[in-house]
Amino acid sequence: MNEPKIAPQTLSEKTVKLKEGKNLELILGELSVPLFFTALCLLGIIAAGLNPRFLVNEIITRLARNSFLVLSLIIPVIAGLGLNFGIVIGAMSGQAALIIITHLEIGGLPGFFLAALISVPFSLIAGYLTGLVLNRAKGREMVTGYILGFFANGVYQLIFLVLVGTLIPMSNPKMMLSSGIGLRNTMDLIAVNKALDNALLSSLRLGPFKIPWATFLAIGLLCLFTAYFTKTKLGQQMRAVGQDMHIAAVSGINVDRIRLIAIMISTVLGAWGQLIYLQNIGTFNTYNSHEQVGMFSIAAILIGGASISKATIWNALIGVLLFHTLFVVSPLAGQRILGIPQVGEYFRSFLAYGVIAVALALHAWQTKKKAASRDKE
Repeated sequence: MNEPKIAPQTLSEKTVKLKEGKNLELILGELSVPLFFTALCLLGIIAAGLNPRFLVNEIITRLARNSFLVLSLIIPVIAGLGLNFGIVIGAMSGQAALIIITHLEIGGLPGFFLAALISVPFSLIAGYLTGLVLNRAKGREMVTGYILGFFANGVYQLIFLVLVGTLIPMSNPKMMLSSGIGLRNTMDLIAVNKALDNALLSSLRLGPFKIPWATFLAIGLLCLFTAYFTKTKLGQQMRAVGQDMHIAAVSGINVDRIRLIAIMISTVLGAWGQLIYLQNIGTFNTYNSHEQVGMFSIAAILIGGASISKATIWNALIGVLLFHTLFVVSPLAGQRILGIPQVGEYFRSFLAYGVIAVALALHAWQTKKKAASRDKE
């Protein structure tokens, strides 16, 4: 008996359907985290009963304040360095520059741009040293960057709490402790308060909402730079290194150099992002303002759908939107539902650390799964 033949068209149709099913599953997998947090945001908004105008104003402010920092995480991810917990070192470089221009009493937009300029050598040196360490800790970059942040924090505190006023001469009663050694715990940034936010078309509004046009312009320029940079030769080399360091090295790419450049760029951008953040706040805690920068920025980009090995501009922007919407609504929702606003605060901390823990666990599981599939082949 002759076996029944299956028409080639039927086979191709089945193949197409199978591929479409896999693509749909892949897309839903990538969007699962943003969709989940979108649902959380909607439930929180309903539970909090917020005034829409207040909520939109808060979201606009937080998007302007935090987006630059989160976008600065993308390049190290592309280069295979994972999530840059060492961004806190860039934040410290930005704060050091702010301390200098505050001491020199240079305010307004010139003061802000001078701080940005001064932060560049600090962050380049710090980024270079960070990159050297991370190149010796391949495969463990994130935990190494996290520990380096603590080490850099110790150096930062040594300089501004002990050396300023002793080895580093400074006599400014507005900034120094009464003993004449070390800086005060809190510093006002009146001279550069909203210097960038109000720099361009500050009198124009979008309906009832005040938009910091210059800050969003800076964020837009960083988005354009990131999109352009990834298409350059250097950007393509970073992608190659991120996909497989061994194959990249065999192809003639200097892997350590590429990774070093990625961390240095991220550190400089982190310093500028912290400047944008602090000029919006108008004050900063000299010794603590930088501590949660890395944690919250990484949590935001993960909520936007990024992973340890893949991150895009949209992941960063959507993540900031969702993460900080929850930051606004969670305390008010906790107050309204349970009468305890602290519940929202606990939820925010749980959110930041929990998202990072889940992302790390998923990355370990996916790596193990890929290794198992390779062994089978």
